[in-house]
Amino acid sequence: MLIVIADIQIRSGTEHRENVLNAFRKITPVVLQEEGCHGYELLIDHESDVDYQTKSPDSITMLEHWERIEHLNAHLQTPHMKAYQQQVKDDVLNVKIRIMQKGLSN
Repeated sequence: MLIVIADIQIRSGTEHRENVLNAFRKITPVVLQEEGCHGYELLIDHESDVDYQTKSPDSITMLEHWERIEHLNAHLQTPHMKAYQQQVKDDVLNVKIRIMQKGLSN
């Protein structure tokens, strides 16, 4: 199982954030139906008043679980992902993708 962490840097401003969030609202149910997808979750900062939290209001994190790299590669080529990229091209500044696996065996 692969764990993908996509750090999506967006332009400052509520309209950019809402555009990206709305785009994910549309594609998430479709992505969850893809072969090999075992999880696709959008994460944003929790609003708390603790001093040890690092917040990044212009960042959205996607936490994804894919069975194999082939499934992830196929996902990135789907029509809905290509449409998503077009829809948010003016809102997203950068995307950093980490492909990870569990470091300790059970």
